[in-house]
Amino acid sequence: MITRWLAASLFFVGLVVVWHLVVKAQIWSPLLLPSPLSVLDYLRSAAEDGTLWEATLVTVRRLLMGYGLGILIGLPLGLLTASSRWCHDTIGILALGLQTLPSVCWVPLALLWFGQSEAAMLFVVVMGTLWSLIIATDNGVRTIPPIYRRAARTMGSTGLHTWTHVILPAALPFLISGMKQGWAFAWRSLMAAEIYVTILSGFGLGQLLHYGRELHAMDQVIGVIIVIVLIGLAVDKSLFAPTERFMYRRWGTERA
Repeated sequence: MITRWLAASLFFVGLVVVWHLVVKAQIWSPLLLPSPLSVLDYLRSAAEDGTLWEATLVTVRRLLMGYGLGILIGLPLGLLTASSRWCHDTIGILALGLQTLPSVCWVPLALLWFGQSEAAMLFVVVMGTLWSLIIATDNGVRTIPPIYRRAARTMGSTGLHTWTHVILPAALPFLISGMKQGWAFAWRSLMAAEIYVTILSGFGLGQLLHYGRELHAMDQVIGVIIVIVLIGLAVDKSLFAPTERFMYRRWGTERA
């Protein structure tokens, strides 16, 4: 484990060194590619005046609300499409088509329906999360071997008991995978919404990214991108990765 962490740390330190050397070589103007120290200075100043923390809290709050609502809607619809042929041919096809739609395409619709409001943000995040979760849930339930259902019926399990004690536990790896994918889509959707939707009641990381571009402040743009990446990695390593490791052990497929 220590060797792996050391190798990964050396890799990222090497990336920063290469970045610094490219800046020193003056291939591009410092206005287009700031040095690592310039980005670090921006992050420190933004953290000291509270701008970075406030934007991060606003973005995370929006993300959790939209993602949670997407899960509450997507899981039942996914189970419905898996249990009904008609729903699979209607809701399933709709989800498959809309899942390929880029998240930014929902922004104009959200602005027309909800205006410059938090509801517009929430709508875009839900739309980014919902469809991938429906598809993952549907696929997970449909890939369960039929012998599981027959064995459950043989032992007297029917209806809701079969779903809660047999089908859902067997489909859990697919559900977690769908939730992880939905989280990634929720991030992309929220960034698209925050860049294009301006709300005076709360500026998120997307707004900081947008204003950095407008002001040609590349240190701000790169710094905000780094913060977004770090938040995504933190969530994956603290939530999704332990859950996946547990399921690998539980299903006997643990990876080295």
